[in-house]
Amino acid sequence: MISWGRKCIGTVVLIVAMSAIAACGNNKAADGNAVQTGNKAEQTAAASAAPAETGNKPSSEGATRTIAGEFGEVEVPVNPQRVAAIYLEDYLKALGVTPVVQWYHPSWGKQDYLNLDVPEFDISGSIEALLDKNPDLIIADGGVDAAKYEQYSLVAPTYRLPESVLQDSRLILTAVADALGIPEKGKAVLAEYDQKVADGKAALQQALGQEKVAVIRLNVADKTVALFGVKNRFTGVLYNQFGLTPVPMAAEMTEFQSIISEEVIPELQADHIIVFPDNGEWDTAANQEAIRILDGPLWKNLPAVKNGNIYRMERSHWQSGAITANLMKLDDLLKAFVK
Repeated sequence: MISWGRKCIGTVVLIVAMSAIAACGNNKAADGNAVQTGNKAEQTAAASAAPAETGNKPSSEGATRTIAGEFGEVEVPVNPQRVAAIYLEDYLKALGVTPVVQWYHPSWGKQDYLNLDVPEFDISGSIEALLDKNPDLIIADGGVDAAKYEQYSLVAPTYRLPESVLQDSRLILTAVADALGIPEKGKAVLAEYDQKVADGKAALQQALGQEKVAVIRLNVADKTVALFGVKNRFTGVLYNQFGLTPVPMAAEMTEFQSIISEEVIPELQADHIIVFPDNGEWDTAANQEAIRILDGPLWKNLPAVKNGNIYRMERSHWQSGAITANLMKLDDLLKAFVK
């Protein structure tokens, strides 16, 4: 078995070189999706909704077990102690696990709503920063393709979530809990989540009935407006779990989001409009020009705006579809709609 742990700078250079070779040897799929290998067993494993365990070893220090991820089987610690969960830190926090690093990108920032006191890992930079934290398990989501998976796997055992779970935060939570070796904790967290969602859904339905809701994002850099559809991984939960009624345009969308002109906004037929910026805070200086859109005559004449039914939300948790973020969105909605 490969010995994982801290490596020297020379090893980092070797890793980068090996990663480049691995990347060249892999076919690329359209839209950045990971390519399945020709191994039939790996393809079968990738279709499962949660990691499949095989040949578990006794639970003791240094013991490992085998689970199946998107790119095949991987041997992971039975009791991982130093976990890096790339863009999945929300699920670790929900499960009471503190990651060794937090995902970060210079252009997009990080998930500030988690309030994690851990070092940032710049995913656009060198892998040396992650190597230095000596993780004993890496968990990754759909943003990691086959080439990147090979690179992470040189640092520590890496479990890439199966594609089959990525559209459902509940399935992701179960898969992450299983990979961490704490499936019962996952079931408890999920039961609590489901109860809060059920209670919130009942309160929202009583308050709103069939009134139609639109979710809008202000894209600050190019000063455009995006309508989020019912299949959006960030806000689709409002409709498929919280029971809100989407505006017709959002209900008919097959894509995650659609850029719409200001002239189209009155056609949304929205009784309520939820809006947030794509980056920064509402009072960030760079956002002020984009925010002026909301002061234009088309917006001011909307029935939703005239009735005071436009709600400015904070972008951090509204641009995550994970468990903690979803409950924070539910709290926002209850405060806005349930009097």
